[in-house]
Amino acid sequence: MTPTPQSTTTAAFHVQAVLSFAVSLVAVGIAVVNLPADPWVRAFLGLGVLYVTTSAFTLAKTIRDRQEITTVVGRVDQARVDKLLAEHDPFAVR
Repeated sequence: MTPTPQSTTTAAFHVQAVLSFAVSLVAVGIAVVNLPADPWVRAFLGLGVLYVTTSAFTLAKTIRDRQEITTVVGRVDQARVDKLLAEHDPFAVR
């Protein structure tokens, strides 16, 4: 039986990552709002920030999904090998 993979991140690291993301997004939002430019320029930059943010989430999700699929396929293959080895008796007469 293969052991389940353990999470390599701690709760503190998760909180730090979330807070860092939130602070950076708020900082860019404040900078875009206070930018000395026409409203349409600020709106364009704001939409650009939102697009980059959603694209980053989508990229992270697809990378995570691909990694999970690879892990599951690896575990299934390992289970098949373990089953074959468990059923194999080198001293059996055929």
